[in-house]
Amino acid sequence: MTSLPNPRRTDERRDPQTASGAVLRLERMLAAKGIDPDRPLPDTDQPSTALELADRRIPPRYRLAEADHPEVTTWVQQVTLACRPGPGGTPGIAQGPSLLIAGPTGSGKTHQAYGAIRSLLKAGVRLRWNKLTATELYASQRPRQGTDTEREMRELMTCSLLVLDDLGAAKASEWTEELTLRLVDHRYEHLLPTIFTTNLAPGDIKNALGDRTASRLAEMCERAILTGTDRRRLRAA
Repeated sequence: MTSLPNPRRTDERRDPQTASGAVLRLERMLAAKGIDPDRPLPDTDQPSTALELADRRIPPRYRLAEADHPEVTTWVQQVTLACRPGPGGTPGIAQGPSLLIAGPTGSGKTHQAYGAIRSLLKAGVRLRWNKLTATELYASQRPRQGTDTEREMRELMTCSLLVLDDLGAAKASEWTEELTLRLVDHRYEHLLPTIFTTNLAPGDIKNALGDRTASRLAEMCERAILTGTDRRRLRAA
């Protein structure tokens, strides 16, 4: 006849049911997961909101930028209203109008563009955004060893919100014209919101960028025309 185990017998490998035994078991569990209980906690001073994350990407000069031009604020409202619920119900950019901010040098175009990004984030809009100048666009597409320029272009073509600064400022060529058209055309066809800034007067865009690009910009963009003298020179004075 098989004898039943003695319930009072304690396995030598099992820690006594005491507070110290519980601590030992917890330490073994942490060690099995590669966690050192004596290691200091990591720095928890991390950005907690999308706006704080964006401000880490925005250059210091524009980190507190506010969109206050009426046409820019109207565009922000239009894009916000066109958002669709994403994961967790957070609204995200799906489609919407684009924005052309035109004005002379130093009139605050880049400030308004960054302000628009910050306004969307303040409104709770979830977005994947990118920003570069037209000159940087062309430089990034020149062949470079170890760089997939096509992949970089696809990221610019498909991101939720793109800011293309200083459109028309770079020296034009057949190559730059076709590159700009390719980018603009994809975002035009898929109704992806884009912010363009330019020193060009609306009537000069066709000559600088080509008729096909100018035609698409005319249809896809709301316009914000900035005026005034060069603010940078006024501050320096």
